[in-house]
Amino acid sequence: MSRTRRTDEGQGRLGSTLSGLAVALGCVLFLGGFVWGAIVYQPYTVPTESMTPTIGAGDRVLAQRIDGSEVKRGDVVVFTESAWGDMPMVKRVVGIGGDKIACCEAGKLTVNGKEIAEPYLPKGQGPSATGIPTTTVPQGRLFLLGDERSGSLDSSVHIGDSSHGTVPRSAVAARVDAVAWPMDGMLARPTGFEALPGGLSQPGPLRLVLAAVVAGAVLVLGGAAYGPIAKRASKGRGRSRASAGERALAG
Repeated sequence: MSRTRRTDEGQGRLGSTLSGLAVALGCVLFLGGFVWGAIVYQPYTVPTESMTPTIGAGDRVLAQRIDGSEVKRGDVVVFTESAWGDMPMVKRVVGIGGDKIACCEAGKLTVNGKEIAEPYLPKGQGPSATGIPTTTVPQGRLFLLGDERSGSLDSSVHIGDSSHGTVPRSAVAARVDAVAWPMDGMLARPTGFEALPGGLSQPGPLRLVLAAVVAGAVLVLGGAAYGPIAKRASKGRGRSRASAGERALAG
C-alpha cells in the first residue's frame, strides 16, 4: 500500500512539474506572439470600395511594416501621398521604376509589353475604366491601381500630373498580408506578375505569429487543467483501492 502511495506521489510531482512548464512555455508563446505581431504588423481600416472584391469598404486589414524599397509588383500596399489626400490609402502596385504601363488595347493591362492576368478584378469588369496611355514609371516610384477600377482614385486618375500618376516608394508604410475582419484570411498571391523580373513578394510571418499565439493558449489551458483532472483521477483511484480492500476483508 505504501509503495502505491509513493508511486502516486511521484507521478503527481512529475505531473505538476510538467504542468508548470507547459503553462510557463504557453505564456511565453502567447504573449510573445502578440508582441511579435504588434511590432511587425499594423491594423488599418479600409475606408472605400476601391479595392473590392479583394478588400471591402470598412474591412480591417493587417499590414506588415516594410520599407518602400521592398515593394514588388502585385503587392497591396498602404501609403500616404499628399497630392492624393492626407489619409492612408490602399492600392495594388502594378508597376515599379522603369516599367512601361499601358491599358487596354488588347483587353488587358500590360507591363513592359506583357499582358497581365488579373483574376482579382470584379467579375465582368475590364482592367481599366478609363484606359491608360503608355506610361514609363520614373525610377524610385510606383504605379498603383485599385482592384475596383471604375471607382478608384489611383494612378490612372492622376496620370496627367508631373509624376505621371506615380508615388514615391518612400510613401509606402506597409504591405497588406491579410483581411482580419471579416476573417477572409491571407490575400492570394497575384501570380500574373510572377514572370516579370523581381518576381513576387513573400508573405510576412503572420502565420507563424498566429501559430505561436494558438500554441501558447493551448499549452496554458492544458497545463492549468492538469491539476483538477489529476486530483479527480487520484480520488477515483483512492475510492477504487478502498472498495477493493473492503471486498478483500469481506471475502
